[in-house]
Order: sequence, then structure tokens, then C-alpha cells
Amino acid sequence: MSRSLPRSLTSVLAGLLLLAIATAAVAAFDGGAASHRFVSHTLTVKGAVATPQVLQIGDLRGFPPQQIEEVAIICQSGANVGTKEHLRGVLLTDILNRAELRAANPRDLRKMVVIAKATDDYKAVFSWAELFNSPLGAGVVVYFEKAGQPLDDAEGRIALVSTQDARTGPRHVRWLTEIEVRQVAD
Repeated sequence: MSRSLPRSLTSVLAGLLLLAIATAAVAAFDGGAASHRFVSHTLTVKGAVATPQVLQIGDLRGFPPQQIEEVAIICQSGANVGTKEHLRGVLLTDILNRAELRAANPRDLRKMVVIAKATDDYKAVFSWAELFNSPLGAGVVVYFEKAGQPLDDAEGRIALVSTQDARTGPRHVRWLTEIEVRQVAD
């Protein structure tokens, strides 16, 4: 026995489907304008640092430059979701060195984590040992240019990528706005 939906319910479902299609079309057509609200223009460094920082792109240009010619963005599932090319930025460790990590004694550095936060509340976490005591630290770059041009709204003017990760996507932070240093409780 087959039952069909009442005509009024079918009309409502068809209307909802059309609304969903129209919404998706507008989102695709806006060229990323929805991401405009997430654009980051400054990078704040705070927490367990002696000298908190509020850095603009001009300030970032004052650090030793880093070039990333190409990095594949591999998501958590292992799928390649694209490639970032011709990026210019600075090492996260250089930024942290300027802010001067604050610890009661050198052993406490091993208990520190660095949290990179985006304006959309996305977060990526690094340990002190990853950044300062392994080759990975030489590949964590805060970038602000692509092919000699400022980053667009989709990246947020300031972004971060950990180029040495096997899966770079989870620690690719668009719209980077804050670096917070915390000591993990004993």
C-alpha cells in the first residue's frame, strides 16, 4: 500500500527545497562576502608573556621574512582540499620570542601551550616542545601575503599554517587574531 503526501505538504517541501537552493546559490555568488565579517587586521599575543603584543601587518613585516612556495592543505580525514602557494610571513617562534615567554623557571616552559585563535573561534594548539624543541617549529608560519598581494577576506589578512604537519588542515588558521600562551596546570 503506497501513500502519497498531501498536496499542501508537497508544496511546502518543494518551497523549502527551492529556498535551500536559492540560499546556496547566493552564498556561492557572493564571492566570499560572508567571510568579510571574520577578517582579522591585528594579531594579539597575550597570556604567559612578559611583553604582550598587538601586531599589525606592518609590524609583522619587521620580523625576518619566511617564504612558503607551496603547502598542500590536508584535512583531518586525509583528503587534499587545496594548495597554498607563494605565501610570505614570519615564524610563530619569532613572534613568541619578541613577546618573551614568562615562566617561573626553565622547566615550566615544557608545560606551556600556545593557542592560535581565529575570529570565528577556531583554535589550533601547539606545545612549547613542538615549537622550540623540534623541527616542526621552523614550519609554523604566520602569513599575510600571497603572491605579493595582501590576503583576501577568505584568509582574513592574517593566517597561520603548520607546514610540517602530516595533516596541515587542522592547524591552518584563517582569520588569525590571537596567540595565547598558557601554562598547563600540574
